[in-house]
Amino acid sequence: MRRSLITALLLPAGLLSVMAMAEPQPSKETFDQANAALQAGEADKALALLALLPEGGVNMAEAETLQCRVQFTLAHWDAAIRACEQAVRLDGQDSNAHMWLGRALGEKANLAMFFTAYSLGKRVLAEFQMAAQLDPRNAAALANLGEFYVEAPSVAGGGLGKAESVAQELDRVDAARAQELRARIDEQRKDNTAAEHAFKQAVAVSTHPAYEWATLARFYGKLSRWADMDAAIQSCISAVDRDPRAGLALYDAAGVLIHYQREPALAAMMLENYLNGPGRSDEAPAFVAYSRLARLKNQLGDAAGAGQAQAAALALAHEYTPAQDLRR
Repeated sequence: MRRSLITALLLPAGLLSVMAMAEPQPSKETFDQANAALQAGEADKALALLALLPEGGVNMAEAETLQCRVQFTLAHWDAAIRACEQAVRLDGQDSNAHMWLGRALGEKANLAMFFTAYSLGKRVLAEFQMAAQLDPRNAAALANLGEFYVEAPSVAGGGLGKAESVAQELDRVDAARAQELRARIDEQRKDNTAAEHAFKQAVAVSTHPAYEWATLARFYGKLSRWADMDAAIQSCISAVDRDPRAGLALYDAAGVLIHYQREPALAAMMLENYLNGPGRSDEAPAFVAYSRLARLKNQLGDAAGAGQAQAAALALAHEYTPAQDLRR
């Protein structure tokens, strides 16, 4: 509910307070259900639940951030940007809202022409910087900022020295992310020996090393070190066996195999284990995993399995374009 400035000036302060308290607030139960649906990869359900939340109220910034995250999983970058921009307008002090806005802008920049990408890149940097400034212990925001500094040209604000400073900040909050960032800095400097050492250090210091094994496997894939890549993937699988809630790493490692077109049966098994395990996350949306699984099943000659996986993807997110494309 919106009041005009004149109305606000005329009403007594006490009555204004009562009216503010009476304004509709988002239902915590509905919000929590929407968040749970997002984590489970149920994009349609999450959007439907978010649509039930009333407008107005002090928690709407969180609801808009959640809307942004759902749209992000669907690769609807413009919709994600609009939602996160609204979240930032409602609560400019929310580190996560700024981080997700930066991520959505970054994805759009990746698809844009040079001048548009340059402009968007400046915004990406500003959002990541703000996210890190607002919460210096937000490890994900710091990692995003560090990755930007590594990947962006200096004219857009990038720089390896800046990335090294972020790695030092990460040392205090997430040692594994700090080592991964140092590895990416070394990669940029074409020092693969130092990069490998840093990636291995990330494995050694991580509390959930399955993720770092998957990252190390991707590094080996870039170098066509197939035996080392395969060994890292097996180590990832073993780590998940010991730490089932790190099942997201199976999705990541399957992505490595898919990218390098190796062992489709193993990749399919890893995706199935991820989908059937307790580690689902919006970082690896279930409908995306099902879409990848459908393609692998087709590749393996399992048309029925492919159809089932595609149907599962569309049941969770009927607007997800890659799942729709499987029909063609």
